[in-house]
Amino acid sequence: MTETPAARNYSEQQAGSLTTGSHILLPDGERTAEIRQVELESDDFGAPALVLASLSGGGTLRIAVGTAVTVVDTAFDGVTQLPLPATPLEVAGPAGETGPATETGAAKEAGPAPETGSLEEARLEQPGETAAAAPAAPAVVVPPLPPAPPAATGPGEEELALIPAPNGTPESVVEAAAEAHPDAEGVLLLADRLAKGVNVKSGSCLKDLSDLAHELFVTLKDADSSLAVADLLNVLPYDGNPGRWASVEASLALSSYICRQNGQEERAEVYEKLIRTPENQETDPFKARMAAKVRQRSLNEPNLYDKEIFRSIDNSNHDAEREWRLLRLESLLFLRAHGGSETIGTGELERRISNELEAVRS
Repeated sequence: MTETPAARNYSEQQAGSLTTGSHILLPDGERTAEIRQVELESDDFGAPALVLASLSGGGTLRIAVGTAVTVVDTAFDGVTQLPLPATPLEVAGPAGETGPATETGAAKEAGPAPETGSLEEARLEQPGETAAAAPAAPAVVVPPLPPAPPAATGPGEEELALIPAPNGTPESVVEAAAEAHPDAEGVLLLADRLAKGVNVKSGSCLKDLSDLAHELFVTLKDADSSLAVADLLNVLPYDGNPGRWASVEASLALSSYICRQNGQEERAEVYEKLIRTPENQETDPFKARMAAKVRQRSLNEPNLYDKEIFRSIDNSNHDAEREWRLLRLESLLFLRAHGGSETIGTGELERRISNELEAVRS
């Protein structure tokens, strides 16, 4: 007789933590199935929302990430893994009626269908005949899920040595950059704010440093001073604060581009490893896969501010156009530091970055 769900060892877990090989109780509460593959769908905000569990017997379950699912211990699970959906086995009853098989005695009882992954005709026991044991289900070879992407490895000490130490205090580095461009109003305004003291725990201070590095390179074409200011940010560790890290991230992307333009490939690679620092933080395989999927989507579909730029051009608002182009340039530099994406290659990125630099410098 088929074992009931209550007789098995089972536990409950959220659908978001299901993995290949898990045996789960199906929605009908009577059968179990082995998960062959797990796919995750995100909502419009990029958060995991839906689990698509492909079953080894065929069919796919759609489960919300937070739904509690019963997971059966396979050592105690004697229930056939059936395709989903499946029709209950029917046998002839009295007066030619048909219906689900019931336990009404050895002479009338229908034995369980052979557990071979497909429904075969049930063999009815004759009076006095002993029911034969059902054959064991054959072993199913289930291909494993693709492993979580390996966490990005940060640069070693020898690689970090390629980033030169600042020449003096952070304030003196900023002052030297301002003295090199006494007529640059944008540089002087930022330098005046930073002259009061560089506080690396202040998000506004980090933003001013990043803006100064971009102003020196983008507007004034001073790559050396830009790198000197940017390196004040580039060596800061990731502290888990997205707001502060955004300024460091922009500085690292700019530094990578400048070094590649100057032929400093090894130094550029150090900056590119540092920009992937947040990817080292997640240790849970499921969350790491989700984060990698969301990250790849953001790389494939970057915001390049096309509508805003075209609107500014239509309105002949050159100042607004330049500001939007600067934001587009930051997005392109970020993509370039990641080696491009599945939709935009490095060659195309180089061309677009050159176009934006020419546009904002004119």
